[in-house]
Amino acid sequence: MTRAATLVAPAPRTAGQPSLPRRIVADRNGLIGVVLVGLLVVVAVVSLVHLGQDPLAQNRTGQLAGPSGAHWLGTDQFGRDIAARVAAGVFASLRVALVSVGMATIVGGLLGVLSGFAGGVLDAVVGRCTDVLFAFPATLLALALVAALGHGWFNTAIAIAVVYTPIFVRVARGPVLTVRESEYVKAGRVLGFSRSRLLFRHVLPNVGAPIAVQVALALSWAILTEAGLSFLGLGTQPPSPSLGLMVSDARNFFPDAWWTLLFPALAVVVAVVGLNMVGDGLRNALDPRRS
Repeated sequence: MTRAATLVAPAPRTAGQPSLPRRIVADRNGLIGVVLVGLLVVVAVVSLVHLGQDPLAQNRTGQLAGPSGAHWLGTDQFGRDIAARVAAGVFASLRVALVSVGMATIVGGLLGVLSGFAGGVLDAVVGRCTDVLFAFPATLLALALVAALGHGWFNTAIAIAVVYTPIFVRVARGPVLTVRESEYVKAGRVLGFSRSRLLFRHVLPNVGAPIAVQVALALSWAILTEAGLSFLGLGTQPPSPSLGLMVSDARNFFPDAWWTLLFPALAVVVAVVGLNMVGDGLRNALDPRRS
């Protein structure tokens, strides 16, 4: 399971302080991560126009052809253009990651904030449910959920969201427990502020930073998990392009056709490393101790 983000509440931005994007790119890891993720986004967008090649088009006379002017990254065992398939695979991975992490953020963040702020029975129930999910190895739970839900990218996204929701519950609940006992929240209660005002005006602003960092880290984990599930044949199904599925198919042709394995595997590495570096840069940018 990917490590949860740990971060103290960010200090208010003062006059003359650089904006958040500038603070991220000012950090070396953040800058490298932004460049790598930006490259992936460009590749995913380009995939929508097929790079001049259809990722599903087969060419029986051009099987396992090496990189050339006609096929920048070569072709696979069916003569399909690997560059077009890698680009489409990046798009598919980002789609699954964004949907799954979006669902986990909304559900997990909401449950974490409400349970931490309300306490009592709700906190106990949510805590026990997250403990149950944490008891299962993340990959094994994702495999079981995909097997139960069936194949397809959306079912894969749901499985990843369920696995990762407990992390967001913990990440959101921790700062809420600290903030709700702070002096200004106690003063608000004495002054008769409503619970909704305390929650939205004083508690939620202190939860955004750690959740933002966790989102970046979760996206990298989701891409890796989607690739792993597709590698095992439980994620994206052929002939749809998938980085994990391409790596799985390429095992039979490596090292004679090394390009069939290298480029999809490299895309997965770039995605995971880039998003992790963005998370590191975001954490450093939001850490008031570094201001």
